Amino acid sequence: MLPLDKLKSLARRYRELEDMLCRPEIVGDRHQYQKLSKERSDLEGVAGAYDRYSALLKKIAEDEAALADPELRELVEAELPELKVEQTKLEDEIRLLLLPSDPNDSKNTIVEIRSGEGGEEAALFAADLFKMYARYAEAQGWKLEVMNVSEASAGGYKEVIALVTGRSGAGKSGVYSQMRFEGGVHRVQRVPATETQGRIHTSTATVAVLPEAEEVDVHIDEAKDLEISIAASGGPGGQGVNTTNSAVQLLHKPTGMIVKCQDERSQIKNKAKAMKILRSRLLDLEREKQDAAVAAERRGMVSTGERSMKVRTYNYPQNRVTDHRIKLTLNKLDRIVQGDLGDLIGALQSHRQASLLHAEGLGDGAPVMMGGDDD
Repeated sequence: MLPLDKLKSLARRYRELEDMLCRPEIVGDRHQYQKLSKERSDLEGVAGAYDRYSALLKKIAEDEAALADPELRELVEAELPELKVEQTKLEDEIRLLLLPSDPNDSKNTIVEIRSGEGGEEAALFAADLFKMYARYAEAQGWKLEVMNVSEASAGGYKEVIALVTGRSGAGKSGVYSQMRFEGGVHRVQRVPATETQGRIHTSTATVAVLPEAEEVDVHIDEAKDLEISIAASGGPGGQGVNTTNSAVQLLHKPTGMIVKCQDERSQIKNKAKAMKILRSRLLDLEREKQDAAVAAERRGMVSTGERSMKVRTYNYPQNRVTDHRIKLTLNKLDRIVQGDLGDLIGALQSHRQASLLHAEGLGDGAPVMMGGDDD
């Protein structure tokens, strides 16, 4: 059952806000107007759905009463099943609208990919993951900007950090609302290019997904909190190495956190990128302190890359990808590594919604795990 009292209260508040936003004293107060406008925007979906739901219930009640009329009975018997289906769909929509929103969902995202176990093959896999996300971002109409890269000697990446910005979908959701599910240890099973015996190797890479922090989210006193070092940029094998002293390293003294950026030839640009990364890591650290569940999730995302900590396996010989969190297996690895992540992310979003519905007492039961192996 839907919490009708809560729905009525939210719809009433929405109408109050519409009235308040027409008052001259509110219109003249920019801060108050923006605050109330955001509240109205947040309530608009649920208020509209409640109005449609109320009208639908009224129509169903009228049809059920008309069943007693021989002249109308045949007509309403044909109409009622369709109205009941519409009622079920609308109730599901309202339950999702009632879920608490995560303010980070609308934010841009910093994605950090690091090679784990497996040596050079792990670095190559890290590069493959980066290309996969770059293709997905392009398909979504997002912008991907590399913040820092540390290349491996035989190719691939020891570490690559990128900022992904944009909005997509009918509701124009933010990047984090989709990319949040990619955090964790990713495992690959395949025959490396350097393997002469044709044996399958297992390697890992870790992915951390952080909502981009703005200056208002995290305050950093550069004079007191930061130790800034400048050095010559470096790269593997002397290829494409920027020999100017443009690499910037930030040491955040209160936490001991270190961020280095050398992607640009300008100290100013490298410092700006490093500050973005630092702010996002500090914001995530603050969230950890406030929420034990987030802390556990973050520890999983930035673990050492041990195979036992995996969230997803990419099996090349069988063209198979398995997400172990929801036990979902898809036999289309060739398409997924080309950026076709829609089915994976959609399933993870649905599972998260089911979990939230259950936690909020709005669902019929605990989320059902999808079929698949866990090898």
